[in-house]
Amino acid sequence: MCFERANLMNMMKLSIKTLIQSALSLGRTLDSDFPPLQQFFVVLEHCLKHGLKAKKTFIGQNKSFFGPLELVEKLCPEASDIATSVKNLPELKTAVGRGRAWLYLALMQKKLADYLKVLLDHKHLLSEFYEPDALMMEEEGAVIVGLLVGLNVIDANLCLKGEDLDSQVKIKFKYNQDEGITAVLDQKHYVEELNRHLSCTVTDLQNKIDCLEKTNSKLQEELAAATDRIGSLQEEQQQLKQQNELIRERSEKSVEVTKEDTKVELDTYRQSRQGLDEMYSDVWKQLKEEKKIRLELEKELELQIGMKTEMEIAMKLLEKDTHEKQDTLVALRQQLEEVKAINLQMFHKSQNAECSLQQKTEAISSFEGKTNEMMSSMKQMEERLQHAEKARQAAEERCNKMKQELASRLDTCRQQMSQLDSKCSTLEKELKSEKEQRQTLQRELHREKDATSLLKTELEQMEGLKKELRKLQDEKQQLEKVLIGVELGKFKMHGHTWLKDDEATHCKQCEKEFSISRRKHHCRNCGDIFCNTCSSNELALPSYPKPVRVCDTCHTLLLQRCSSNSS
Repeated sequence: MCFERANLMNMMKLSIKTLIQSALSLGRTLDSDFPPLQQFFVVLEHCLKHGLKAKKTFIGQNKSFFGPLELVEKLCPEASDIATSVKNLPELKTAVGRGRAWLYLALMQKKLADYLKVLLDHKHLLSEFYEPDALMMEEEGAVIVGLLVGLNVIDANLCLKGEDLDSQVKIKFKYNQDEGITAVLDQKHYVEELNRHLSCTVTDLQNKIDCLEKTNSKLQEELAAATDRIGSLQEEQQQLKQQNELIRERSEKSVEVTKEDTKVELDTYRQSRQGLDEMYSDVWKQLKEEKKIRLELEKELELQIGMKTEMEIAMKLLEKDTHEKQDTLVALRQQLEEVKAINLQMFHKSQNAECSLQQKTEAISSFEGKTNEMMSSMKQMEERLQHAEKARQAAEERCNKMKQELASRLDTCRQQMSQLDSKCSTLEKELKSEKEQRQTLQRELHREKDATSLLKTELEQMEGLKKELRKLQDEKQQLEKVLIGVELGKFKMHGHTWLKDDEATHCKQCEKEFSISRRKHHCRNCGDIFCNTCSSNELALPSYPKPVRVCDTCHTLLLQRCSSNSS
């Protein structure tokens, strides 16, 4: 069975190669009478019939490959059109003819490789139709499907006739007997060499597949460990997020409460400050006015003290005048006494000298005139003394009045000074109370600053937690990059650079802009980004076990390389 599969795969490679080369050389659509195309369908039928289980019917055993092809309609809804069109053909009578018609239509739609790939993806359904060692159940089937991707280059226009499809296909070859024998021998030697080369490549590919499986197992283990670590990190991240949210809510609440308290305290402080400022301005104005009054009073006191000194000087001068006047009075009294003594003497002399009165009447009259003058002068002096005494009494009264007024003014000044001292003491007390209030407010401000510093530390802790979260996110991104690098390890082994999604905005081939309808697709061979229409082909690459998406240019290049390597 293994040799049969290898031979069928090699024949399929040759038929596909010759078909593609002939189609490219002709450069037109292929008809059903084209010999390489007929040879391809014969080889494909043999591949589909390999290992096919025989169904028992009333007529006998029947091997038909149309049974597994009918599953495509169930697995892929797009193939329903082919199934309905095959069923609607009235000329088809056998299952083989329906299977051939189905293959023709799939080739014309350029979806033959896609439909067969869908079948190979569901091998549990194919096990009902094929034996376990069949070609479709082994790896050779996937290789053949990868080779069929190259047929999407061919445009075929096949005629579906029931008689031709139901009958046995005969391939016509024109050759002489000698030329035919030599050609057959050459083909045999060529096929054997191809088998040897392919067996070597298969062993190399199996070794590579084993290595890749080992690396895949290691990478899967690392992926499992990374996923466990990512899960634990996500749980820790969620816990940290919850803790951060709780701390944030608490801090926001505390900040709001402190803000409200500070706003209320600031309002009260501003109101009290405004009232204190007004009181302070009023008191300051009163102090200025009282200072002005005090300066005026001091000036008045100085003037009064100057008046007092002048009055004392005037009193001293009056005392001196009174003493002088008293001395003059004493002298005048002495003179009066002397005059009285002289009068007595003269009276005694007049009495003694009555006789001589007559003689001395003239002297007496003169003396009487003198005495009268002296009396008038005495009266004048007495009047002067009375005036001086009155002036002295008036001056003493004035001095007493001035003393009383000065004493009353001094008392009023002392009262005003005591009032000012009391006001100053009250103002000092108020200033002390304001200072104490300011100290308390400063203490509260220090407390608020401490609270704000605590909040800042908490915010710094929050920022540190955010940084840790960012670090965890960076580690997660690095792990994802490592995973992407592991996934792209095969691609990098191929020697190309993988273009990022953000770096491409237009298709490299058709240069159309990407959008929601026109999605981005990576070519697994060159790594560039193309649209769906420019990268609809699939091929089996050495770094991938299954056929993968390839752009049109890489598809043609790979097919040319395959053809050149096989030749």
